[in-house]
Amino acid sequence: MTSTEADEIRLAAKRIAERGSSAPRPARDPVNLPMINNWVEAMGDANPVYTSAEAAAESVHGGLVAPPAMAQVWTMGGLHPQRDPDDPLYAMMGELDEAGYTSVVATNCDQTYHRYLEHDEQVVVTTKLDSVVGPKTTGLGEGWFVTTRNTWYVGDEPVAEMMFRVLKFKPAEAERAAAEPEPEPPAEVVRPAINRDTAYFWEGTAAGELRIQRCGGCGLLRHPPGPMCPECGATKRTHLVSDGLGEVYSYVVHHRPAIPGKELPLVIALVELDEGVRVLGELHDVEPDEVAIGQRVQVAYQRIDDDLTLPYWKPSEDA
Repeated sequence: MTSTEADEIRLAAKRIAERGSSAPRPARDPVNLPMINNWVEAMGDANPVYTSAEAAAESVHGGLVAPPAMAQVWTMGGLHPQRDPDDPLYAMMGELDEAGYTSVVATNCDQTYHRYLEHDEQVVVTTKLDSVVGPKTTGLGEGWFVTTRNTWYVGDEPVAEMMFRVLKFKPAEAERAAAEPEPEPPAEVVRPAINRDTAYFWEGTAAGELRIQRCGGCGLLRHPPGPMCPECGATKRTHLVSDGLGEVYSYVVHHRPAIPGKELPLVIALVELDEGVRVLGELHDVEPDEVAIGQRVQVAYQRIDDDLTLPYWKPSEDA
């Protein structure tokens, strides 16, 4: 990319940012129980204050509320959204498309919740362009990081905010195709981030155990692990050693982009364990077109090195 092309993108970003926030875009429906029921079932969130009027009335909320993480759900456009030309993200994507940055990947998203939404409240959302940084050379190719900020309102009151960042890039494969370089050596596998909440899990895989977090207060099983029980609020944590048996609840077949240390296509399966929780992992020893919902699987372990052992799924020997 020439300095002139980069300057044109920066000028376009400045022009879009100076427009400020988009016009408020209303949610298709008010906050409602049917949508909440669908969301909590999909997410496995059993907190009764979202769906039980009796439990909600006895809670600190005094009535039914919506899960805070549903903020973005209320203003989604559905299966066939109509793009608003006033939307800063849409406008900036168009500028980068014209400059040849036609591929996109989301990089990170941070949400802030100011209060719980109550049933029947009408939500609107505004979007503004926060920054456009680039060009940057990444593993995916040369690109620009685009950051927007969404704010959700009820009336004039801001109730939630979201910082959303994407990378718009030119695929590196297209730039390297003519050169036909020598194949690179296999890359090291992507290593998980291990912290205080997850250390017990990875210590378990090293010992050949699939450990599931259990609340030391009410006994609730949960995965992925967290610092506090969503059911009773206790912070004392123990764990259960799972038998490692379950069935495929859902799955995807990953074809692109490449993943360091992995051969594609790769089956990623969400498995519902016999103990009731769902755990995500690679599914080995089965062709992608032979995977089936409900298929019985069992856990197995792949030792990467002295510091890392990865769990994966394979067809159950008892199936």
